[in-house]
Amino acid sequence: MSITAPVQRTSVRCTQKKSPALLAIDADDTLWDCQSHFNAVEDRYFELLKPYGDRPSLYEEFFQTEKANMASLGFGSKAFTISMIENALRVSGGSISSSKIAEIISLGKSLLDMPTTPLPHVEETLKDLYNTPERPYKMVVFTKGELIEQEAKLKRSGLLPYFDDIMIVSDKTDKAYQRLFAQYNATAESTIMIGNSFKSDIAPAIRQGARAIYIPYHVTWRMEHAQEFEHERITKLSNFKEIPFYI
Repeated sequence: MSITAPVQRTSVRCTQKKSPALLAIDADDTLWDCQSHFNAVEDRYFELLKPYGDRPSLYEEFFQTEKANMASLGFGSKAFTISMIENALRVSGGSISSSKIAEIISLGKSLLDMPTTPLPHVEETLKDLYNTPERPYKMVVFTKGELIEQEAKLKRSGLLPYFDDIMIVSDKTDKAYQRLFAQYNATAESTIMIGNSFKSDIAPAIRQGARAIYIPYHVTWRMEHAQEFEHERITKLSNFKEIPFYI
């Protein structure tokens, strides 16, 4: 892959030069577009609920429903669909029609087959990283969500040949990061986490002592909003193809 070195950084560049032992790479909205598909489903969902309130109120009601269900249902399309149905029944006082409930179920199930076409420069960059002569690091997909759904997305993406393994967790907690390091015989200091979510990919990696490459996506799920901060172990990039220069 032919690469021209970037000339301007969007944030503080990592100063540590030691080669990593582990590259942990997020999936949704890092390797492929995900959130815009959920947003499109939400748009139709709120149209169905128009008789029961204005959009800002309906949006807030649904967000609170999702938030309350997170601990028991986790992340993913199935949890999202259950929350949509529960919220629709509540805001309608149980009067919503069975045909609308059926459409909500169909909307949720459509997310199970969403396209997972790699984002620009993702596939060629992963191929370049994976085929590096005498590669010193393992490459692992480290993502959260529902097991079957995330595995299916990865298969559809065609990116599996560029990874040594996949680790899917219910949530990216500090303990999940500790399990990640232990699973692949890496220390926090020898790990680089790459992802689009400051809340799930960047902040916890930094807390554990790892390095992080932050590549924001143009849409972010509200649940993933977090206060960003600069750190000497964080590199913020605008494009996936710049990664090889910072590992």
